[in-house]
Amino acid sequence: MMQKLTNLKDKVKVFSTLEKDLEDLSGLYDLLKEEEDKSLEAEWIRNFEDITERLEQLELTTLLAGPYDSHNAILSFHAGAGGTEAQDWVEMLLRMYTRWAETQNYQVQILDYLGGDEAGVKSATILVKGENAYGYLKAEKGVHRLVRISPFDTSGRRHTSFASLDVIPEVDEDEGVTVDPSEIKIDTYRAGGAGGQHVNKTDSAVRITHLPTGIVVQCQNERSQHANRIGAMKILQAKLFDLKRQQQEEELAEIRGDQMEIAWGSQIRSYVFHPYSLVKDHRTNLEVGNVQAVMDGDLTQFIKAYLHLNANVNRE
Repeated sequence: MMQKLTNLKDKVKVFSTLEKDLEDLSGLYDLLKEEEDKSLEAEWIRNFEDITERLEQLELTTLLAGPYDSHNAILSFHAGAGGTEAQDWVEMLLRMYTRWAETQNYQVQILDYLGGDEAGVKSATILVKGENAYGYLKAEKGVHRLVRISPFDTSGRRHTSFASLDVIPEVDEDEGVTVDPSEIKIDTYRAGGAGGQHVNKTDSAVRITHLPTGIVVQCQNERSQHANRIGAMKILQAKLFDLKRQQQEEELAEIRGDQMEIAWGSQIRSYVFHPYSLVKDHRTNLEVGNVQAVMDGDLTQFIKAYLHLNANVNRE
Protein backbone atom coordinates (compact mmCIF):
# COMPACT_ATOMS: atom_id res chain seq x y z
CA MET A 1 0.00 0.00 0.00
CA MET A 2 2.88 2.35 0.78
CA GLN A 3 4.35 1.64 -2.66
CA LYS A 4 1.01 2.43 -4.32
CA LEU A 5 0.71 5.62 -2.27
CA THR A 6 4.22 6.69 -3.29
CA ASN A 7 3.45 6.06 -6.97
CA LEU A 8 0.25 8.11 -6.78
CA LYS A 9 2.04 10.96 -5.03
CA ASP A 10 4.72 10.92 -7.73
CA LYS A 11 2.07 11.19 -10.45
CA VAL A 12 0.40 14.14 -8.71
CA LYS A 13 3.79 15.81 -8.25
CA VAL A 14 4.59 15.47 -11.96
CA PHE A 15 1.23 16.97 -12.92
CA SER A 16 1.51 19.83 -10.41
CA THR A 17 5.04 20.67 -11.56
CA LEU A 18 3.93 20.71 -15.19
CA GLU A 19 0.98 22.94 -14.34
CA LYS A 20 3.25 25.44 -12.55
CA ASP A 21 5.85 25.41 -15.34
CA LEU A 22 3.11 26.02 -17.91
CA GLU A 23 1.93 29.06 -15.95
CA ASP A 24 5.52 30.38 -15.86
CA LEU A 25 5.81 29.76 -19.61
CA SER A 26 2.61 31.72 -20.21
CA GLY A 27 3.98 34.63 -18.17
CA LEU A 28 7.22 34.54 -20.11
CA TYR A 29 5.24 34.66 -23.35
CA ASP A 30 3.37 37.78 -22.20
CA LEU A 31 6.72 39.40 -21.38
CA LEU A 32 8.06 38.35 -24.76
CA LYS A 33 5.17 40.14 -26.52
CA GLU A 34 6.02 43.39 -24.75
CA GLU A 35 9.70 43.51 -25.58
CA GLU A 36 11.87 42.00 -28.31
CA ASP A 37 14.63 40.05 -26.64
CA LYS A 38 16.37 37.27 -28.57
CA SER A 39 17.77 35.65 -25.43
CA LEU A 40 14.30 35.67 -23.86
CA GLU A 41 12.86 34.11 -27.01
CA ALA A 42 15.49 31.36 -26.96
CA GLU A 43 14.70 30.64 -23.30
CA TRP A 44 10.98 30.41 -24.08
CA ILE A 45 11.60 27.95 -26.92
CA ARG A 46 13.79 25.74 -24.69
CA ASN A 47 11.18 25.71 -21.94
CA PHE A 48 8.37 25.05 -24.40
CA GLU A 49 10.18 22.04 -25.90
CA ASP A 50 10.98 20.68 -22.43
CA ILE A 51 7.36 20.99 -21.25
CA THR A 52 6.07 19.42 -24.46
CA GLU A 53 8.34 16.41 -24.02
CA ARG A 54 7.33 15.97 -20.36
CA LEU A 55 3.65 16.33 -21.23
CA GLU A 56 3.93 13.65 -23.92
CA GLN A 57 5.57 11.34 -21.38
CA LEU A 58 2.78 11.99 -18.89
CA GLU A 59 0.18 11.33 -21.57
CA LEU A 60 1.88 8.04 -22.36
CA THR A 61 1.62 6.89 -18.74
CA THR A 62 -2.15 7.51 -18.81
CA LEU A 63 -2.42 4.77 -21.44
CA LEU A 64 -1.12 2.24 -18.91
CA ALA A 65 -4.48 1.45 -17.36
CA GLY A 66 -4.10 -2.33 -17.18
CA PRO A 67 -4.22 -3.96 -13.74
CA TYR A 68 -0.63 -5.23 -14.07
CA ASP A 69 0.94 -2.42 -16.10
CA SER A 70 2.72 -1.01 -13.04
CA HIS A 71 4.51 -4.32 -12.38
CA ASN A 72 8.06 -5.35 -13.19
CA ALA A 73 8.46 -7.28 -16.44
CA ILE A 74 9.97 -10.69 -17.17
CA LEU A 75 11.35 -10.94 -20.70
CA SER A 76 12.21 -14.29 -22.30
CA PHE A 77 14.22 -14.42 -25.55
CA HIS A 78 14.40 -17.47 -27.83
CA ALA A 79 16.27 -17.98 -31.08
CA GLY A 80 14.12 -19.16 -33.99
CA ALA A 81 14.82 -20.10 -37.59
CA GLY A 82 18.34 -19.19 -38.66
CA GLY A 83 20.81 -21.22 -36.56
CA THR A 84 23.89 -19.30 -35.41
CA GLU A 85 22.63 -16.20 -37.16
CA ALA A 86 19.40 -16.32 -35.10
CA GLN A 87 21.36 -16.85 -31.89
CA ASP A 88 23.44 -13.78 -32.66
CA TRP A 89 20.17 -11.90 -33.27
CA VAL A 90 18.95 -12.87 -29.77
CA GLU A 91 22.12 -11.41 -28.29
CA MET A 92 21.56 -8.19 -30.24
CA LEU A 93 17.97 -7.95 -28.98
CA LEU A 94 19.07 -8.64 -25.42
CA ARG A 95 21.51 -5.74 -25.66
CA MET A 96 18.85 -3.50 -27.25
CA TYR A 97 16.31 -4.00 -24.47
CA THR A 98 18.97 -3.67 -21.79
CA ARG A 99 20.00 -0.33 -23.30
CA TRP A 100 16.36 0.83 -23.43
CA ALA A 101 15.82 -0.15 -19.80
CA GLU A 102 18.89 1.82 -18.75
CA THR A 103 17.57 4.96 -20.48
CA GLN A 104 14.35 4.57 -18.44
CA ASN A 105 16.34 4.18 -15.20
CA TYR A 106 15.13 0.61 -14.84
CA GLN A 107 17.19 -2.16 -13.28
CA VAL A 108 17.93 -5.31 -15.29
CA GLN A 109 18.61 -8.68 -13.68
CA ILE A 110 19.60 -11.73 -15.73
CA LEU A 111 17.65 -14.77 -14.52
CA ASP A 112 18.74 -17.30 -17.13
CA TYR A 113 21.26 -17.30 -19.97
CA LEU A 114 22.09 -20.07 -22.44
CA GLY A 115 24.85 -19.21 -24.86
CA GLY A 116 24.90 -20.28 -28.51
CA ASP A 117 26.96 -23.15 -29.88
CA GLU A 118 29.27 -20.92 -31.91
CA ALA A 119 28.13 -17.38 -31.10
CA GLY A 120 25.22 -15.43 -29.69
CA VAL A 121 22.54 -16.66 -27.28
CA LYS A 122 20.08 -19.54 -27.64
CA SER A 123 17.78 -18.24 -24.93
CA ALA A 124 17.78 -15.76 -22.08
CA THR A 125 15.40 -14.50 -19.41
CA ILE A 126 15.74 -11.12 -17.71
CA LEU A 127 13.80 -9.21 -15.08
CA VAL A 128 13.25 -5.49 -15.75
CA LYS A 129 12.51 -3.67 -12.50
CA GLY A 130 10.76 -0.33 -12.34
CA GLU A 131 7.35 1.31 -12.28
CA ASN A 132 5.30 0.53 -15.43
CA ALA A 133 8.01 -1.75 -16.84
CA TYR A 134 5.41 -4.34 -17.91
CA GLY A 135 3.02 -1.65 -19.15
CA TYR A 136 5.62 -0.44 -21.62
CA LEU A 137 7.31 -3.70 -22.53
CA LYS A 138 4.12 -5.67 -23.17
CA ALA A 139 4.14 -3.82 -26.50
CA GLU A 140 7.29 -5.74 -27.48
CA LYS A 141 5.95 -9.28 -27.20
CA GLY A 142 6.18 -11.22 -30.44
CA VAL A 143 8.54 -12.34 -33.19
CA HIS A 144 11.31 -9.99 -34.33
CA ARG A 145 12.83 -10.40 -37.80
CA LEU A 146 16.36 -9.46 -38.89
CA VAL A 147 17.60 -9.01 -42.47
CA ARG A 148 21.32 -8.39 -42.99
CA ILE A 149 24.54 -9.60 -44.59
CA SER A 150 25.56 -12.35 -42.22
CA PRO A 151 29.00 -12.00 -40.59
CA PHE A 152 29.02 -15.80 -40.34
CA ASP A 153 28.64 -16.33 -44.09
CA THR A 154 31.99 -16.23 -45.90
CA SER A 155 30.12 -15.73 -49.20
CA GLY A 156 28.64 -12.46 -47.92
CA ARG A 157 25.05 -13.48 -48.61
CA ARG A 158 21.97 -11.85 -47.13
CA HIS A 159 20.25 -13.79 -44.33
CA THR A 160 16.88 -13.53 -42.61
CA SER A 161 16.68 -14.55 -38.94
CA PHE A 162 13.97 -14.68 -36.31
CA ALA A 163 13.79 -14.45 -32.54
CA SER A 164 10.80 -14.41 -30.20
CA LEU A 165 10.26 -12.25 -27.16
CA ASP A 166 7.76 -13.19 -24.47
CA VAL A 167 6.78 -10.55 -21.89
CA ILE A 168 4.87 -11.31 -18.69
CA PRO A 169 4.41 -9.31 -15.46
CA GLU A 170 6.25 -10.26 -12.30
CA VAL A 171 3.76 -11.14 -9.57
CA ASP A 172 3.88 -11.33 -5.78
CA GLU A 173 2.94 -14.41 -3.78
CA ASP A 174 -0.03 -12.57 -2.28
CA GLU A 175 -1.63 -12.04 -5.69
CA GLY A 176 -3.29 -15.43 -5.71
CA VAL A 177 -0.47 -17.54 -7.19
CA THR A 178 0.34 -20.61 -5.13
CA VAL A 179 2.56 -23.46 -6.22
CA ASP A 180 1.85 -26.84 -4.64
CA PRO A 181 5.25 -28.48 -3.86
CA SER A 182 3.77 -31.87 -4.78
CA GLU A 183 3.04 -30.60 -8.32
CA ILE A 184 6.57 -29.59 -9.22
CA LYS A 185 9.70 -31.48 -10.13
CA ILE A 186 13.03 -29.80 -9.33
CA ASP A 187 16.24 -30.82 -11.11
CA THR A 188 19.72 -29.41 -10.53
CA TYR A 189 22.52 -29.49 -13.04
CA ARG A 190 25.85 -27.90 -13.82
CA ALA A 191 25.52 -24.47 -15.38
CA GLY A 192 27.17 -23.84 -18.71
CA GLY A 193 28.72 -20.78 -20.30
CA ALA A 194 29.98 -17.69 -18.51
CA GLY A 195 29.94 -17.47 -14.73
CA GLY A 196 33.38 -18.41 -13.45
CA GLN A 197 34.82 -21.57 -11.95
CA HIS A 198 32.25 -21.84 -9.15
CA VAL A 199 29.34 -21.88 -11.57
CA ASN A 200 30.94 -24.43 -13.84
CA LYS A 201 32.07 -26.82 -11.07
CA THR A 202 28.89 -27.09 -8.98
CA ASP A 203 25.32 -28.22 -9.70
CA SER A 204 24.00 -24.72 -9.06
CA ALA A 205 21.57 -24.45 -12.00
CA VAL A 206 17.92 -25.24 -11.27
CA ARG A 207 15.16 -26.49 -13.57
CA ILE A 208 11.56 -26.63 -12.31
CA THR A 209 8.80 -28.53 -14.12
CA HIS A 210 5.18 -27.81 -13.23
CA LEU A 211 3.61 -31.22 -13.76
CA PRO A 212 -0.08 -30.26 -14.27
CA THR A 213 0.65 -27.72 -17.01
CA GLY A 214 3.99 -28.98 -18.36
CA ILE A 215 5.55 -25.52 -17.92
CA VAL A 216 9.35 -25.76 -17.58
CA VAL A 217 11.48 -22.90 -16.25
CA GLN A 218 15.14 -22.69 -15.38
CA CYS A 219 17.62 -20.35 -13.77
CA GLN A 220 21.40 -20.71 -13.83
CA ASN A 221 22.82 -17.20 -13.64
CA GLU A 222 23.28 -16.97 -9.86
CA ARG A 223 26.23 -18.53 -8.05
CA SER A 224 24.20 -20.52 -5.51
CA GLN A 225 21.60 -23.21 -6.06
CA HIS A 226 19.34 -21.49 -3.52
CA ALA A 227 19.38 -18.19 -5.42
CA ASN A 228 18.71 -19.96 -8.72
CA ARG A 229 15.79 -21.84 -7.14
CA ILE A 230 14.25 -18.53 -6.01
CA GLY A 231 14.74 -17.09 -9.50
CA ALA A 232 13.16 -20.11 -11.19
CA MET A 233 10.18 -20.02 -8.82
CA LYS A 234 9.72 -16.34 -9.61
CA ILE A 235 9.49 -17.12 -13.33
CA LEU A 236 7.16 -20.10 -12.72
CA GLN A 237 4.80 -18.03 -10.57
CA ALA A 238 4.64 -15.35 -13.25
CA LYS A 239 3.90 -17.89 -15.98
CA LEU A 240 1.20 -19.62 -13.94
CA PHE A 241 -0.36 -16.30 -13.05
CA ASP A 242 -0.41 -15.31 -16.70
CA LEU A 243 -1.99 -18.64 -17.63
CA LYS A 244 -4.62 -18.08 -14.94
CA ARG A 245 -5.46 -14.68 -16.39
CA GLN A 246 -5.94 -16.21 -19.82
CA GLN A 247 -8.43 -18.70 -18.49
CA GLN A 248 -10.34 -16.30 -16.24
CA GLU A 249 -10.44 -13.07 -18.24
CA GLU A 250 -10.65 -14.44 -21.81
CA GLU A 251 -8.28 -11.72 -22.95
CA LEU A 252 -5.75 -13.89 -24.71
CA ALA A 253 -4.98 -11.42 -27.48
CA GLU A 254 -4.47 -8.52 -25.08
CA ILE A 255 -2.54 -10.22 -22.31
CA ARG A 256 -0.53 -12.97 -23.98
CA GLY A 257 -1.07 -12.54 -27.69
CA ASP A 258 -1.35 -15.39 -30.17
CA GLN A 259 1.29 -18.08 -29.90
CA MET A 260 3.06 -17.75 -33.21
CA GLU A 261 5.72 -19.78 -34.93
CA ILE A 262 9.10 -18.09 -34.77
CA ALA A 263 9.46 -17.79 -38.53
CA TRP A 264 8.44 -15.92 -41.67
CA GLY A 265 5.06 -14.17 -41.69
CA SER A 266 4.56 -14.05 -37.92
CA GLN A 267 6.82 -11.12 -37.02
CA ILE A 268 5.63 -7.96 -35.29
CA ARG A 269 8.66 -5.96 -36.42
CA SER A 270 11.38 -6.18 -39.06
CA TYR A 271 14.91 -4.80 -38.72
CA VAL A 272 16.53 -4.43 -42.15
CA PHE A 273 20.27 -3.71 -42.35
CA HIS A 274 20.63 -4.60 -46.06
CA PRO A 275 19.91 -3.70 -48.87
CA TYR A 276 18.53 -0.60 -47.09
CA SER A 277 18.30 0.66 -43.51
CA LEU A 278 14.81 0.41 -41.97
CA VAL A 279 12.94 -0.75 -38.89
CA LYS A 280 9.22 -1.31 -39.51
CA ASP A 281 6.55 -2.26 -36.98
CA HIS A 282 3.95 -4.33 -38.81
CA ARG A 283 1.17 -3.57 -36.32
CA THR A 284 1.38 0.22 -36.30
CA ASN A 285 3.17 0.67 -39.67
CA LEU A 286 5.67 2.97 -37.94
CA GLU A 287 8.95 3.10 -39.88
CA VAL A 288 12.33 4.37 -38.67
CA GLY A 289 15.37 4.70 -40.93
CA ASN A 290 18.07 4.83 -38.24
CA VAL A 291 18.48 1.14 -37.44
CA GLN A 292 21.56 1.67 -35.28
CA ALA A 293 19.74 4.10 -32.99
CA VAL A 294 16.98 1.53 -32.48
CA MET A 295 19.53 -1.20 -31.74
CA ASP A 296 21.07 1.17 -29.18
CA GLY A 297 17.75 1.27 -27.30
CA ASP A 298 15.67 3.94 -29.03
CA LEU A 299 12.40 1.99 -28.69
CA THR A 300 10.03 4.43 -27.01
CA GLN A 301 8.56 5.63 -30.32
CA PHE A 302 7.48 2.06 -31.16
CA ILE A 303 6.07 1.49 -27.68
CA LYS A 304 4.19 4.78 -27.80
CA ALA A 305 2.67 4.01 -31.22
CA TYR A 306 1.50 0.58 -30.03
CA LEU A 307 -0.07 1.95 -26.83
CA HIS A 308 -1.92 4.65 -28.78
CA LEU A 309 -3.14 2.05 -31.29
CA ASN A 310 -4.42 -0.20 -28.49
CA ALA A 311 -6.10 2.73 -26.74
CA ASN A 312 -7.94 3.66 -29.95
CA VAL A 313 -9.05 0.05 -30.52
CA ASN A 314 -10.35 -0.22 -26.95
CA ARG A 315 -12.31 3.02 -27.31
CA GLU A 316 -13.93 1.74 -30.49
